[in-house]
Parts: sequence; C-alpha cells; structure tokens
Amino acid sequence: MAHTVRVCYLELILNIMLLVVKGKIDVCKRGDVTVKPSHVISLGSAVNISCSLKPKQGCSQYSSFNRLILYKFDRRIKLQHGYSLSSQVSGLPLGTTLFVCKLACSSSDEIRICGAEISVGVVPEQPQNLSCIQKGERGTVACTWDRGQDTHLYTAYTLQLNGPKNLTWQKPCNDHYCDHLDLGINLTPQSPESSYIARVTAINSLGSASSPPSTFTFLDIVRPLPPWDIRIKFVNASVSRCTLQWRDERLVLLNRLRYRPCSSRSWNMVNTTNAKGRHDLWDLKPFTEYEFQVSSRLHLYKGSWSDWSESLRVQTPEEEPTGTLDVWYMKQNIGYNRQQISLFWKNLSVLEARGKILHYQVTLLEVAGGKTTLQNITEHTSWTWVIPRTESWAVAVSAANSKGSSLPTRINITDLCGASLLTPGQVSANSEGADNIMVTWDPPGKAASAVKEYVVEWRALHSGVVTQPTLNWLRSPPDNMAASISENIRPYVCYEIRVHALSGDQGGCSSIRGNSKHKAPVSGPHINAIIEEKGSILISWDEIPAQEQMGCVLHYRIYWKEQNSSSQPQLCEIPYGVSPNSHPIDSLQPRVTYVLWMTALTAAGESPQGNEKEFCMQGKANWSTIMAPSICIAIIMVGIFSMCYFRQKVFVLLSALRPQWCSRQIPDPANSTWAKKYPIVEKMQLPMDWPTSEEPEPLVIDEVFQVIPVFRRPLHSIWPEKGRVQDHYTSEEDSVSSPPPQRALTAETGLVDLYKVLESRDSHSKPVKPASSITVLPVDYLPTHEGYLPSNTDYLPSQEAPITDPLEELEPQHISLSVFSSSLHPLTFSCGEKLTLDQLKMGCGSLML
Repeated sequence: MAHTVRVCYLELILNIMLLVVKGKIDVCKRGDVTVKPSHVISLGSAVNISCSLKPKQGCSQYSSFNRLILYKFDRRIKLQHGYSLSSQVSGLPLGTTLFVCKLACSSSDEIRICGAEISVGVVPEQPQNLSCIQKGERGTVACTWDRGQDTHLYTAYTLQLNGPKNLTWQKPCNDHYCDHLDLGINLTPQSPESSYIARVTAINSLGSASSPPSTFTFLDIVRPLPPWDIRIKFVNASVSRCTLQWRDERLVLLNRLRYRPCSSRSWNMVNTTNAKGRHDLWDLKPFTEYEFQVSSRLHLYKGSWSDWSESLRVQTPEEEPTGTLDVWYMKQNIGYNRQQISLFWKNLSVLEARGKILHYQVTLLEVAGGKTTLQNITEHTSWTWVIPRTESWAVAVSAANSKGSSLPTRINITDLCGASLLTPGQVSANSEGADNIMVTWDPPGKAASAVKEYVVEWRALHSGVVTQPTLNWLRSPPDNMAASISENIRPYVCYEIRVHALSGDQGGCSSIRGNSKHKAPVSGPHINAIIEEKGSILISWDEIPAQEQMGCVLHYRIYWKEQNSSSQPQLCEIPYGVSPNSHPIDSLQPRVTYVLWMTALTAAGESPQGNEKEFCMQGKANWSTIMAPSICIAIIMVGIFSMCYFRQKVFVLLSALRPQWCSRQIPDPANSTWAKKYPIVEKMQLPMDWPTSEEPEPLVIDEVFQVIPVFRRPLHSIWPEKGRVQDHYTSEEDSVSSPPPQRALTAETGLVDLYKVLESRDSHSKPVKPASSITVLPVDYLPTHEGYLPSNTDYLPSQEAPITDPLEELEPQHISLSVFSSSLHPLTFSCGEKLTLDQLKMGCGSLML
C-alpha cells in the first residue's frame, strides 16, 4: 500500500516537470531574450535587453515585414523592424520587473516571443541585536536578531555558535524573511561560567554581512520555566494572614510576586529570595477577588526572569462590616392620627461591607422612653411602616453579613420640611448632558449659619404606576450650594428634585422639576370627562404616559371651538400642577355644541393634540336676568289689580270663561222623580228594586249634625276656595212660603230643608231667611266608602226648640254642606232624638259644595 502511494507521488512530480519544460519551450520557441550584465542588479544600475528571432520564425523572408516590440509589463517601450531588437533600460525600481518581447506581422495580432525578469535589490545590512536564550534547564538554545532593511532579494541567514573546547554549532535559516533560529542544542549547568560566542551572517546575490559577536554564559541565557501549581491558604479562615504557595525549578534562587484586586489595574510587587515555593501576605482586603502571579530567576544579578505564571484568581474571606449605612426617609400622613414612613438606604461599599450582606435589621424606637417597639429584618434597601402621629419616633438600621453586623445608623423621624426658616431659596435644575443634572440653590436667609448639611433627593415622576419610584439622594456640606446628580438619571424623563436644609432634627425644603434631555411630547392628554356645574364646565383628563412625556411638562393647553366652525379655536393655558388633572372653563355659551381637545408643552415644544370631545352646555336660568323683569311685572300687576273697576271686569271675564261643571247652579231635588213618587213622611219604608240582606245589629250613634257658628262676610268670592265653606242663600220664594208646623226634626225633614236651601240658590237670588231653622254642617268630615252622614247629632233641634224670627237675621248665611248623592239602602225614618246608622245610609257618590 505504501509502495503504491510512493510510486504515484513520483509520477505526479515527473508530469509536472515535463509540463514546465514544455511550457518554456513553447513560450520561447520563436526567439530569445537576453539580459546583460545580469538578471539581478543593484538599485540604480542599468541593463541591456536584447530580443532576437530564431531562423524561419519571422513573418516572411523579408525582414521588413517583422516588427519586434519590447514591453515593460504592459507598457510598450521600443519597436523595431527586423530579426532582432536591443534596448538599454535604467532606473528600475526595487523588486522584480518583467520584460516581454512580441512579434507583430501584417495582421493586428501580436505573437509572444520570449520574456525576462530583472530583480533590483540591495546588499544585506549587518544583523543587529543578536541575543540567545535557553528556556528552562532542559531547553534548547534559540537566537533572535534584527535583519535591517529589506533587500528585496532572496537572502540566506546562517547562525553560528562557538563554545569552550573549540565546539562549534552552525545552522542555516531557509525562511525568506529569517530573524530567528533554534540551534537545537542544550547547554548544561556543569560549567555555568563558561563563555559562548554567537554570530549570524546574511548572504544574497549582491553581497553578505555578519552581525557583531554576542558573548554569554549559561547563567546569562538560561531562562527558568514559569512557576506552576500556584495556590493560596488562609490561616483560620481570616484575611489577616494568608500563604501563597507554588512549585519551581531546582536551580531557581530568586522569585518575585505580583497581586492586585481584579477591579484594579495596578499591581503590588514583592521580591523574595530562597522562598522555596511559599510566601506570606498580610495586606489583603476581606471579601475581595485577587489575581496572583509568580516569576523566577536563577541568579540574583545574572540571567533573565521567567515568564509570569498563569494567574490565580481567588476571593478572600469575609470580615465584619465596617462603616454605617446612609439612611434617608419619607413621611406621609395617611389618617387623623397615623403616618407612613418609608426608609431608604444605600448599599455599603465593597470595602465597608467586607462580605456579602445577607440582610438589614431595622429597629423602631420611641424617643420619649427609648423603648424598642419593633424589630424587622429585610433583604431590601427600603422599608415601609405605619406608626402613630402622637409620639416621637426614631429608627436604627444596620447591615449584617456572615461574620457580624455594622454599627447602626440612627435617625429621628421629623418633618423634613416643617421649618420655614430653613427653606432653601432659588432652587434651579439645569441639564448637563444626557445623564447629568446640575442643581443649584441659595442658602436659607438668616438661618444659613444653622444649616449642618444639605440633602438633594430626586425621583422619577411616573404617572399611573403602582410601585413607588426609586428614591435617590446625596449629601452636601453646608458651604456648598450646588450638586451634580447623575445616579439613575435618564434622558427624556422628568424628575422631582427636592433640596433639604437640615439643622439637627429640623429641616426645610424646596422642590423643582427637571430633566437631563427633553423634546416635545409624542402624544397629548386624553380628556375623560366634561361636567357642567353652575354655569361653567369642569374638564378632567388623564396624564400622558411617562414614556411619552419626553421630559417635564410645563403647561397644558385646552382648545375649544364651535362644532363645524372654521374659525380659530380659543385656548386656555394651564401651568402644570396648578389644577391636578382638571380645570374649569366658564366662557362657553349654553346650548352650543363645542369640540374640545388638549395638548401638553415641554421646553422643547408642543405635543400633538389629544382626543376630541364634543359637549353642549345646557345652562340654567340666570336669576339676575329673570328677577328684574319679574319684579317689574309683579309691581305693575299689583298696581292694576288694586283698581276696583279693573278687578270687577276681570271677575266678570273669569266667570264667563268658567266651564259648566264648575257652575254654582245646583238642580232642585224636589223636582226629581224620587221626590214626587215618594213623598216625605215621618216614617216610611223606601222599597228598593234589589233584594235586601239581613242588616247587622244597629249601631247607635249620638251625633249626626253639628251646629257651627256662621258669620256674615263683607265680600263673597264667586269661586269656592279650598278649605273654606261655600256661601248659600235662600230665594225670595222660599222666604214667603208658610213655615211648616213645629215638630221634631227627623231625618226626612232635615234632608228636605237642606235640599230646599240648596234649591233656592242661584246666581240671581237674594239672601232670604229660611222658613225653618236649618242646621249648618261643616265640611271637615269626609264620608267613608259606605257614604254615612256625619255623626254629630247632639245639636239637632227638638220639637220644643224655638223658631228664630226671620227679621233677626237679614244677612245671608254661610252654609257648608256635604251631600252624598248615591243610591240609598233600605232605611226607615223615625222621629226621635237619635238617628242610627241602620236607619240612614247613603252612597259614595257625594257632591261637595
């Protein structure tokens, strides 16, 4: 198998060589190109180039038909007729230049005759900085040198080493650009002080050059191998003492160590002699990741250092935290006697934490008694609790890791903005880049000397978020009136910035809004409701989402115009924060449909308009415009109605317009069929067409009629008034009729007399005294659904009652009656002083006069 592969390989090489030879023969079969003095010349030399045709290789037997052309690369430099051509060329550049000779016959095609390459170079410079090194005790000698400038020609380098006892080692370098070479020999430490001489020689077609000799000993050139197996050991798991260990070569005498925190770029260096692979370190910091490296040398003064070892990265053990937490707080009243406190603190630095902080301990104390009310452990850097407002409170916060806790930071919970004398003045916030805001302020007037420190706090204004935004703060000395804030500052975000001036447990504050970068909002406010109230409207809107505000909103604008109107809209500009998300407008006309929308403005410009909302204000009567005409009309009407003549005319007009059902004419019951068929007697049974059922046991009532005093009124209204009795008069016919004989007034006679009184009244009758005594009934008794007459009968006149003289009362009497006109149940009238309900019943269809 191997023999077959070898044979195939040799055949491939032979075929390639044949193709190359054939190609050369084919290329130069028509002629030759010669170069004198040489194909390789030094820079600035000239050469002669000749081109000649071989016999019978021209265009014809006449030389005038042969045109020989010489090309330098693709540029024609000479043309000549005949069988040969010669040209002298100078000024060739460094490197290789190609010349080609071509034959042109009568046709336009050119035939390639032959070509030549001319190389231009320089003599090699003397190699410099020759140095040799042997890596490790068992390594080989390798040397390096500087070649100098490029010769642009093939240059061969040869390294030669001469040692004691006439030992010589020599090795050529076959690389085109050779600047290093390994001799492949090992120098032993048997004769560490023996000298060796190294030299390198460069040779090319134009000349040669040798380097100065380099003399050295074994200790000079041997470089130890880098230390390995590096490890570190902490004594008692404490960073106060640790030991770095490693392994090294046998002849190493000197070591150097370097270490640094991984977060730092500068190294700490330590040199140690005869370390035997270990060294103690004392200045390492706790809970810090370090990088360690070690290097070695064979002699204190001679030789070279080894390469640095591979890095060892390790974290030191933890220690108890140092320092105290920077604590800040916010306070908010949430009820009559309760308040919510929110504590915030910053993480300790790596140097202060000295380990991984596992949790924070928060202790709530009453200032008065120093009593611990609450202890809480949290892993967060904030804590919120609700406490009473009646007592004074203090809070202590400390951080804990696996080795212990830091000293607690104690603060008293007070009103940070309660002291007006400590309020800083002229707070301003100016942008200083995309992530920086410069805050400046003035001292608080006369109380400036009492200020112990300033605290600048800021937080992003996020509308509609549930979670509380992150609170940031920094402290400033009392003589500093400016602070640059950059923590958690992002462009196109509005921040609420507050400056606190603190003096003991008192403080004053001023606030402002600011942003590091701004542009016009990308959307407008959304109007969610329009409410009409007291002649104006109240517009409510939703704030623009925080990510679309693009900075601090300075103003809102409310635009409105009439629907389908082409006129310019009216607007109202509202400073931000004046009215939280609502604003009244009182310039709209009632019963006119308006279209309203809103925009928001930052320092960079105005946002697009928000949603449009239509509204029509209904409006209410304007009492100022109604009362004045009403009062005038009332005065005029009172004046007109105070005239008697005009009042009488109005009464006549109203009487004529009164409907018939309101007429005071009452039909005479005496003309009814019932009265004619059944004459009234003292006792009679009224037969009915319907069967009668057994009546219940009679209920004796004592009163049927009630006599009330009546008085003459000077003026009687035509229309009956509600709650008052109507006036009834007797006619002259009734006054001249003979009075009936005196007897006891039974139900029959009482009803007959009542009907006679009603019959005698019309619009033209005159008041006449009735022939018999009539009892007047009040209207304060309403019948039940059965239609019974009133039960007051104590005043019914007996037979012995005297008859009043008709001449004693000439004035008309005011009679109030309740007549219940309905179909009567069977009843029997009997004379006597008592009238029972079983003797008289009337229906519900009563007529009130």
